[in-house]
Amino acid sequence: MTSAYQAFYRGRPVMITGGLGFIGSNLARWLVDLGARVLVVDSLLPDYGGNLFNIDGIEDRIRVNIADVRQASTMNYLVRDRAVIFNLAGQVSHIDSMRDPHTDLEINCRSQLTILEACRQANPRVKVVFAGTRQVYGRPDRLPVDETHLVRPTDVNGINKAAGEYYHLVYNNVFGVRACSLRLTNVYGPRQLIRHNRQGFIGWFIRLVIEDREIQIYGDGSQVRDFVFVDDVADAFLRAGASDASNGEVFNVGGLEPTSHRTLVALLIEIAGSGRVRYVEWPAEKKAIDIGSFYADSSKIERTLGWKPHVTLREGLRQTVQYYRTHFGRYVEDASAAAQPSAEVV
Repeated sequence: MTSAYQAFYRGRPVMITGGLGFIGSNLARWLVDLGARVLVVDSLLPDYGGNLFNIDGIEDRIRVNIADVRQASTMNYLVRDRAVIFNLAGQVSHIDSMRDPHTDLEINCRSQLTILEACRQANPRVKVVFAGTRQVYGRPDRLPVDETHLVRPTDVNGINKAAGEYYHLVYNNVFGVRACSLRLTNVYGPRQLIRHNRQGFIGWFIRLVIEDREIQIYGDGSQVRDFVFVDDVADAFLRAGASDASNGEVFNVGGLEPTSHRTLVALLIEIAGSGRVRYVEWPAEKKAIDIGSFYADSSKIERTLGWKPHVTLREGLRQTVQYYRTHFGRYVEDASAAAQPSAEVV
């Protein structure tokens, strides 16, 4: 049975920036099934996760525009007549942000202003849902972390994502462009980038077990994270886009329960029936921006929008491993990208 927030999308024109990427393409599939008129916008920048295969099977039911969201003239045109914009375009690698901070600034700050200005000028009645990140909190003072925790990023990516989020809140509060932000924790699932290890560790770990290779865990594996399956995340975006109760708000979107890296890897190896693990010292550049253990309190979004995660870690990993075993060649075309067996853990 279709819920009221899902029925909201039938026939509605929506846009997804970063829509050929991991979360955006999974969200597009949900929207297509709900009868929305979907426009996907993506720059297909190398190494950023955009992949045309991510829309395999729905390509004839959506409109795709290959464009850079930093181009004001393009965005002024594309945002017109959209009822909801799911704004997922961004640079998400913490390591890349430290190596190339100017590009991170361009994509995570200037592009957000470009999108929001286009909305203010060409479509001020639109609703915008921004893909934020738990990285804005930095090293937590307490666990679980709720939305009242200080925003105190430990890296350039976290700073720029925080700025991008606050732009959305300012445009909501000052200009009346309805907007909100979802602070996502560790999202995983089918269609995630696994070509290299710079966009989070869980996708990379999945690739390593499928290839029956060694996973290297930094430290003793006792660090804790919460992991949220991409279908649950898509549901959070749908709820936020359909409700004015989310306007001007930020929401944590976290997993069912905190899990240590040690437990995660043991479960993944068990499900895959392949792979192995070794514990190694932290690389200095990654230890410097590591935030320690983190898991989110998502009770605010449950109270406000009725959202909560449903997919268990075991079931989510099972679906993900099965997906990549079926479509592995579509995600690892450039084997040279896999330079190191370890993963970014931040």
